[in-house]
Amino acid sequence: MTTAPGESVDELVADVEELVTCESPSKDLDAVAKCAELVEALAVRRIGRAPERILVGERVHLRWQFGRPRIVLLGHLDTVWPLGTLGRWPFDRDGDRLTGPGVFDMKGGLVQLFAALALLDDLDGIAILVTSDEEIGSLSSQSLIEQTCRDARAALVLEPSANGALKIARKGVALYRIEIGGRAAHAGLEPESGINATIEAAHQVLTVAGLARPEIGTTVTPTVVQSGTTVNTVPAAASLAVDVRAETAAELRRVEDELSTLVARVPGATVKAVPESVRQPLERGASAALFAQAQRVAVSLGQPVLEGVAVGGASDGNLTAAIGVPTLDGLGAVGGNAHAEGEWASANALAERTALVAALVRDLVEETR
Repeated sequence: MTTAPGESVDELVADVEELVTCESPSKDLDAVAKCAELVEALAVRRIGRAPERILVGERVHLRWQFGRPRIVLLGHLDTVWPLGTLGRWPFDRDGDRLTGPGVFDMKGGLVQLFAALALLDDLDGIAILVTSDEEIGSLSSQSLIEQTCRDARAALVLEPSANGALKIARKGVALYRIEIGGRAAHAGLEPESGINATIEAAHQVLTVAGLARPEIGTTVTPTVVQSGTTVNTVPAAASLAVDVRAETAAELRRVEDELSTLVARVPGATVKAVPESVRQPLERGASAALFAQAQRVAVSLGQPVLEGVAVGGASDGNLTAAIGVPTLDGLGAVGGNAHAEGEWASANALAERTALVAALVRDLVEETR
């Protein structure tokens, strides 16, 4: 290993700056490939091993495996920020506060991941997977994540914390497209001959929104509506995007069942719900034992008592929990404002969380030997 336990915060910050200043929006394949090269170089410096570069189509993901993986560390190098963001919002450090696109979600976490593993004497039994499409649903990496983690005893996700707290539960997320069919007609000459898909979409917006159960954490949110072609034509087709989030798999199934039985309100119209992606919840039971162990480790290191929270957003931890792997999320950067202007990460917390991850991984690996 190439990193000493006494490494300075400044050295960790330098690594964060290097990754942040390589923009990597999810949908730009060239940009994420360039950032993958920097992550590979970071890993070689820290743990002395280049990754397996896995191409799914033209998209690259990075994987390291040391023996038979029992503990898997997950991260992603893509961000939500478009190319050119650095031109108006460059990386900056102001005391403890690091800012820049992707510094919190989750390039700070990647630096912590490799710095933590560099503190270990033996990486046998550990796997690392860094993907490049998490922010757009992990469509190309899901099977790779499941393959890598299926026989693991634990998955540790280096996504950012929630105000310092680990993420011990995440809602499941399902995205649907409601396809609505009608019939076109001239809006002035014979509108009565048409079947208005826009009017049907309006009915479906209200029906779909009514499926929510906010009292138990289930949200069903109609989002993007598209309809019509010209201002003087009765619309023949429309579509409605729907975002569903729920704390339990049973609630996701309930909403799925309700959407599958939607009925058109406008005579002659058709309605069909098409699922586009589904991530099952990371329920508390999947993280409970790992969170308790992380709390004990933090105390042994003289760190503050770790808090745990449930959050609405999904991550790749949802995927690992769904295949029955104990999963602990939010082990990455301490900071805030993910996906928003002013995203920031704590410089001083980098070393603290690096030590936490290193000690937790060491304990978990020893337990599986």
